[in-house]
Amino acid sequence: MDNILVTENIVKNFGDFRALNNVSIEVPEQSIFGLLGPNGAGKTTLIRIINQITLPDEGKIFFNGKALQPNDVHFIGYLPEERGLYKRMKVGEQSIYLAQLKGLSKNEAKKRLKYWFDKFEIGDWWNKKVEELSKGMAQKVQFIVTVLHEPKLLIFDEPFSGFDPINANLIKDEILRLRDKGATIIFSTHRMESVEELCEYIALIDRSNKILDGKLIDIKKQFKTNSFEVGLVTDEKDKLMQEISQKFSVSNAEFKSLEDDLKLRINLSNGDTSTDLIKYLNKRALINHYVEVIPTANDIFIQAVKQNS
Repeated sequence: MDNILVTENIVKNFGDFRALNNVSIEVPEQSIFGLLGPNGAGKTTLIRIINQITLPDEGKIFFNGKALQPNDVHFIGYLPEERGLYKRMKVGEQSIYLAQLKGLSKNEAKKRLKYWFDKFEIGDWWNKKVEELSKGMAQKVQFIVTVLHEPKLLIFDEPFSGFDPINANLIKDEILRLRDKGATIIFSTHRMESVEELCEYIALIDRSNKILDGKLIDIKKQFKTNSFEVGLVTDEKDKLMQEISQKFSVSNAEFKSLEDDLKLRINLSNGDTSTDLIKYLNKRALINHYVEVIPTANDIFIQAVKQNS
């Protein structure tokens, strides 16, 4: 798969503080790419450099196979975490103005805005001032003006901030639809459930350094701990718990109050395999639940940052 965006060894200093230290990422075309990291890690600085709001001190950026150029701004849409609508301007007037800054004619802007305002059922907001809108309503407007010029690359910084669950799902569905139509999406978020649902690729930045990147599914495999969640039916819970604890590393034991089920998380070590575990348990109880524990994006985030500290 071709990469629409590549950064090579990006360095950015603010005085004596190094905000980015040789950060390189590759964003595949028509993918959803999660740019992750703790507060202050350097994510927003990298996003601002990609958008040419600020320049790197060292390193190169390639967009669509060529060195990034000033006019590439017309092919990139950016929704910053700190929203920037003019509060006293009317929604329609402001939306047309922002669309024209991205290269659309006034007539084409009106045509596309009508489509989006009808789609989001917000046509009656056209003559309202932004200051009359709730935070979530204003976020919808800013989302629309971000995607209106149909850019090849969309960059969303905390795109679900301020949305209730219904509107968050609406935006999520639109992000997926835009990807399916050919756009590439980079989004930065602290909502790991959104990363799980949307991202095919991730990069994790911590303390100005990239510490992890790649396909999310491959990274999950790297962080597996050979753990299994098992549900057992037995009349001898205490005895079985003692036996299993002597042979395996066991955590999170739970007893169900109305049934004879024993729920365990078993961590295999010392060369034991899942086949060994199943054979062992089959001789001692009825297995009614057995699944490998795959680390979540949240688990990976926490573990990788701890390892880097």
